[in-house]
Amino acid sequence: MDIDAIHKALANPVRRQILQWLKEPEQHFAQQEHPLDFGVCAGLIDRKLGLSQSTVSAHLATLQKADLISARKVGQWSFFKRNKATLQAFLQHMQQGL
Repeated sequence: MDIDAIHKALANPVRRQILQWLKEPEQHFAQQEHPLDFGVCAGLIDRKLGLSQSTVSAHLATLQKADLISARKVGQWSFFKRNKATLQAFLQHMQQGL
C-alpha cells in the first residue's frame, strides 16, 4: 500500500466524490445498462461530473495508481469499482498511525 499515493489521490475533492459515488453505485448510477457488479462505466462518471473525458480519465488513473479503485474492461467499455481492501487497510493504518 502506497500511503503517499493514497493521500495524493484523496487530496482532490473530485476524486473523493468519485469514491463516494462508487460506494453506492445503485443510488448514483441506477441508469447503467450493464450489471453494477462490473463496476460503473467511465462514461457515466464523465457525465455525472460534467468534466471532459480526459480530465475524468486522469482522476480515475490517479485513483487506480493509489489502488483505491480497480478497472475492468468489457468490450470497448471500462468499468470502475472501489477497492474495499485498500480502503480498509488505509483506514486501519490511519487509526494506528495517528
